[in-house]
Amino acid sequence: MATSPRIVCFFSCGAASAVATKLILSKYDRSRVVILNAFILEEHPDNRRFLTDCEKWFNHPITILRDEKWSASVHEIWRQKRYIVNGIYGAPCSAHLKRDVLEAACLPDDIYAFGYTADPKDVRRSERRRGPQALFPLIEANLTHNDCLAMVERAGIRLPEMYRLGFNNANCIGCCKGGEGYWNKIREVFPERFAEVVQIQEAIGPGSYMFRNRKTGERFALKDLPVGAGRHDEPLPNCSIFCDLAEQDMNQ
Repeated sequence: MATSPRIVCFFSCGAASAVATKLILSKYDRSRVVILNAFILEEHPDNRRFLTDCEKWFNHPITILRDEKWSASVHEIWRQKRYIVNGIYGAPCSAHLKRDVLEAACLPDDIYAFGYTADPKDVRRSERRRGPQALFPLIEANLTHNDCLAMVERAGIRLPEMYRLGFNNANCIGCCKGGEGYWNKIREVFPERFAEVVQIQEAIGPGSYMFRNRKTGERFALKDLPVGAGRHDEPLPNCSIFCDLAEQDMNQ
């Protein structure tokens, strides 16, 4: 008799992936659910605490995967590939430390649960993932990023330190996908990490520059980022009516 395919949840140590995983566990046979996490050296160390807390909340194990070729290090990839910017093929760090590592642990018939939220930008991003082997529990439940933040707190779990410091995501400290406002906040909160990335850029050269001059279109280095440039606003984690409905599903 054929067995049902696995449902793989990609847990990123963020609030959205946590709530998405909790919803999947409440809706499907738990024996089918596999939770995968890719360890990244440059993430805030508090992400590991959050993972442990969520593992208890899920009452389900999380498998932690770790890249060996690049020592699970974003900076090591940037140095060796001499490339940083999030270009047409995506960020090299995401490709090798997350996508490659996670895909290597998956099976051909796996069903994937993604943590895209019901925020318009995420809904648009989810379109490229649509298909019979994809699940979008947060979109289905109409849960936004704010909803997920609030639901994690309501579950009694302290949010990752990056959120508490005012960042929108719990990804690496110094993400190449971040804008000018994000990097100015990194300079303010994590000056040593900011200086380290400046040094990496200086060693690589213009191919590593992340920003463009809006008037000339030319790329410029992180060290030339004007203080105060860009915006970086963290929304308050207010819950919508959909939080209550989703929490009812979780608790059944």
